[in-house]
Amino acid sequence: MTACLIDPVRLATLLGPARVRFDVDALAECDSTNSVLLARAAGGAASGSVVVADRQAAGRGRRGRAWQSAPGDALTFSLLWRFAGDPGRLAGLSLAVGVAVARALAACGLRGAALKWPNDLVLDGGKLGGILIELAAERGAMAAVIGIGINLLPPPPGVGYSLPPAALAQMGTVPERHQLLAALLESLAATLDLFAVAGFAALRDEWGQLNAWQGQQVRLFDSGAGGAPTLLAEGRCDGADADGALLITTADGRCQRFLVGDLSLRAA
Repeated sequence: MTACLIDPVRLATLLGPARVRFDVDALAECDSTNSVLLARAAGGAASGSVVVADRQAAGRGRRGRAWQSAPGDALTFSLLWRFAGDPGRLAGLSLAVGVAVARALAACGLRGAALKWPNDLVLDGGKLGGILIELAAERGAMAAVIGIGINLLPPPPGVGYSLPPAALAQMGTVPERHQLLAALLESLAATLDLFAVAGFAALRDEWGQLNAWQGQQVRLFDSGAGGAPTLLAEGRCDGADADGALLITTADGRCQRFLVGDLSLRAA
């Protein structure tokens, strides 16, 4: 796929009336779209600001993991969105964003994508993309920088993911990047508007339907800095509660909730 910068004018045309909610800046390269947008948020950038880049020199995922992609082979962007009130109201935000992404892909005719708690997009057991949310406290509000990366084509060999890589190309015709980004932004705006009013509880059932490992036997690990991962729990994955916490029912019938951890399918 030939790389070319996103054209904000063309994107605005595709967004239609929703274009007034976004201010899009397209970069050929940056260290990380999240880092760029966090700095701009601190400088007063408006909610709805978007940075999209063809290449990230230091793209990152959850827990500081690297996110790598070749120009044109992925869509990587970050969106700034502000939420008023208590930061606790943002519990489950990454899961809500996952629902928005799945909705956008379906609107583009790409069905079959699923979600892995708390922030992975998966397809046929492989990692299709990821979500990284970073928060900054402001007076009376929280600024959320929502980073999203989606593989359009299979990533180059040697890229390390927690799951085998997957790409939209496996689902059929890859959407043109402007069309895909427009669909994603429209879906994000609608979903985040609902989340701001009703929280993740309003999206919980839909997330459960998209949960790749719903009802399956899983293990949850703590893979903190250094050392081997520590097993936190194993049992049946029963989705997430109204706050976005992972629910695992253990062999003794207890349902436990977890706010952090790395999830994997339990070996047979």
